[in-house]
Amino acid sequence: MDDSKSHVEHSHGYGIYILVWMALMTLTAITVAVAGINFGALTITTALVIAAIKSYLVLQIFMHLRIEQKVFRIFVFVAVLFFVITIVLLFTDYSFM
Repeated sequence: MDDSKSHVEHSHGYGIYILVWMALMTLTAITVAVAGINFGALTITTALVIAAIKSYLVLQIFMHLRIEQKVFRIFVFVAVLFFVITIVLLFTDYSFM
């Protein structure tokens, strides 16, 4: 059985890549601008939220996670979950120092 026939190509046009790249550049500029403004404790939170949005865009569009098999998406979810747990534990430890 030839597996290449069962594989369906899902490709985005160049337009979506350009829009996502412009969104990533805009979010990067917002991150740099927020770093210069003193929001207190919200500065780090804002930067992490923007980084999460950027990561989501890269995973969904550039890495084609939306069209991957369910097992691969579960592995990515578990990796992100462990990363979030690590960040929460880090900031919990940092806030009680």
